[in-house]
Amino acid sequence: MVEKLTSVKNARVKEWKKLQTRKGRKQQGRYLLEGWHLVNEALQADRGLHELIGTKEELAAHPDIVARFKEVYSVTPAIMAAVTETVTPQGIMVVADLPDLHQVATDLSGAWLFLDRVQDPGNVGTMVRTADAAGFAGVVAGDGSADLFSPKVVRSMQGSQFHLALYEGDLKKWFEDVKQAGYPVYGTQLNPAAKDFRIVTPQGGFALVMGNEGRGMSEELLKQTTANLYIPMRGQAESLNVAVSAGILMFELADALNG
Repeated sequence: MVEKLTSVKNARVKEWKKLQTRKGRKQQGRYLLEGWHLVNEALQADRGLHELIGTKEELAAHPDIVARFKEVYSVTPAIMAAVTETVTPQGIMVVADLPDLHQVATDLSGAWLFLDRVQDPGNVGTMVRTADAAGFAGVVAGDGSADLFSPKVVRSMQGSQFHLALYEGDLKKWFEDVKQAGYPVYGTQLNPAAKDFRIVTPQGGFALVMGNEGRGMSEELLKQTTANLYIPMRGQAESLNVAVSAGILMFELADALNG
């Protein structure tokens, strides 16, 4: 049964709109996925899906998917625009359960990405997606990093949140846990005195830490790593975008780990 909604003042619409905020997501324990690609990724992952929300045209174009939901709402373009943050809404959304980001990882083998105060949502989402592509086990966002389930991060992740483990927490504690499991923690530092990433050969697992876009890793965390890595640059650029740097390091270190 499809329920039609026409007013942006509808109580349910107001609840959906709250999911654009961190407070609203935590209160409801849910978040929004926009677009057919993410809806399909969520369906394949079978992760606690609730309402399917779409314009009349989008719902009519995918009756097979609509049939898989118990709660379906046909909404006006005005409602869709009010609920989403995108300039041109895709006309389809689903409400999904927010995962518990503060669980304790029981297996720290394989490759892990830690984010130290990385604040740009696009960078965070891109790094999660790249970690997924490089075969990483999980990503941990430390204090001060962008919310992993903010709309901009979710759009940038492109469904990768369903393919690897995501956590939030105190990176100092995660450092301790990784080291106790017998694996190195590699920091990143724009400093030729650090170790060239190409000579590192991790065994069994490792954690790679990427720092803030402008300030890099905190001095406190840099002192607690197993080693700090840098990327030698042949040209004259002073630095690389943090997501680009992370991509280079993730693929190279994952290759070294699996090679």
